[in-house]
Amino acid sequence: MTTDDLHSIKDDMVAFIEGHGLQRLPGYVTEDVPSVLWESNGNPDAWKDFVEMAKHVGTPFITFSEMKLDPTELDVLVEEAGEMNFPDEEATELLEAQWLRKYAGKVGYIQLGFVYQGIAFLHETTTEWYERFQVLLEDVENFHDIVIDDRERDDEDE
Repeated sequence: MTTDDLHSIKDDMVAFIEGHGLQRLPGYVTEDVPSVLWESNGNPDAWKDFVEMAKHVGTPFITFSEMKLDPTELDVLVEEAGEMNFPDEEATELLEAQWLRKYAGKVGYIQLGFVYQGIAFLHETTTEWYERFQVLLEDVENFHDIVIDDRERDDEDE
């Protein structure tokens, strides 16, 4: 995706879905639900084909979820990235978290979905910065898991 903010694409999606007579159900389909991810093959308008497929199979609604980069969440991430690399103020994770500040408040991810014969079919639209944000979140979470495991081992040794 070449845009840094999916807000205008979101507006187009809403109009297109409603134009096809489908309802939008605000909801996010989690990874623990059996699902099939739509392959866009580099087509930025593949979400339109997805909506048309949903209508073709007779679904009455499409799940619709968007993720904005929350400034408060980002502040916490910057703090945790700093703790992770203290005292190195030039650490990659910290610089990456600070770089993300310019995207605060922007839409970085949209998930569309519909259910057919017990399977959730999903289409995801994302920005590069949101994917980097997700990787950074995982890195920080993995670091905290390591620290917690080490503390538990220290407690057991005492």
